[in-house]
Amino acid sequence: MNDRPVITIQDVDQQVVQTILEVISDGIWDWNANTGFVYRNPGWYRMLGYEPHTLGNTVFTWESVIHPEDLERVMAHFDDYLNGIVPEYGIEYRCKTRQGGYVWIEDRGHIVARNADGSVARMIGAHRDIHARKLLLEQLEQRTYTLEHLVADRTSELQRVNAQLQAQLEENRRLAETDGLTGAANRYAMEKSLQSECDRSQRFNHPLSLLLMDMDNFKRINDRWGHAAGDQTLIGLVALIRPHLREIDLLGRWGGDEFMVVLPNTPLSEAKVVANKIQALLQTHLLVGGERGSLSIGLAQYQRHDTPQQLMVRADRALYQAKRQGKNRICCEP
Repeated sequence: MNDRPVITIQDVDQQVVQTILEVISDGIWDWNANTGFVYRNPGWYRMLGYEPHTLGNTVFTWESVIHPEDLERVMAHFDDYLNGIVPEYGIEYRCKTRQGGYVWIEDRGHIVARNADGSVARMIGAHRDIHARKLLLEQLEQRTYTLEHLVADRTSELQRVNAQLQAQLEENRRLAETDGLTGAANRYAMEKSLQSECDRSQRFNHPLSLLLMDMDNFKRINDRWGHAAGDQTLIGLVALIRPHLREIDLLGRWGGDEFMVVLPNTPLSEAKVVANKIQALLQTHLLVGGERGSLSIGLAQYQRHDTPQQLMVRADRALYQAKRQGKNRICCEP
């Protein structure tokens, strides 16, 4: 009897396809919208200066490398294609390399499978490095290709000045989106983040939860110890909570002694674990005058086609319920 394994034509074809994906220089991607898994071939990683398969296999990796100035344009075109507004997905934009610079790429993709409800099930595509072509076009438009050395000198100076301007812009943006007292995100930043995360949840069908919390009996602290002590209490609250959140979570001051945490890619069950941890942290933390603090917390999870306002209203209702039930509680709305 021959004990050798039987190798079918299908197995050979699969091996050939896999080999092609491994050696092809352009970046190939394959998105399973139902599971959220994104496969990227080694060529994709090498194009951006990474070792193959060293980044997360999710859409967050893709979003994180897109130049901030290009992100809104890219996502708008992506949404238009998913929703059938445009017949093809094809766009050029800049991607961040491991070294911190940016390269121009051409991104093309095609939906290969849909679910029974018409939503996307699978989409494949390719990223092609067009940086050299882009640079050449810019040189031709500026008529500087005959002055290479002069361009190099001026480019170096422009890069230095641009880095200074970019640093100043980033600082201005940070100040504009930061609460002056606590250092947490301010209301403007929270509203912007919540809109962005609702859009992402709608686009990729990822869970999103919102945590709204209010310090119990905060007025008593102000009345007894003064507003300066109340301010220090809020500063201490942010410092206590922030280290226990993920990098993708956003903690912000919504107003007064009310704070909000946006929890991307987090279902309600996991958000409740976070809320319990925060509540436990504060209960073991001494406030001004040696008192122990407590929090009332309301939770809500994003529902498909929700607006940020609808999500906030549900979280606020849950917080109000926690207050009515005696404070120092966690209440949830679906």
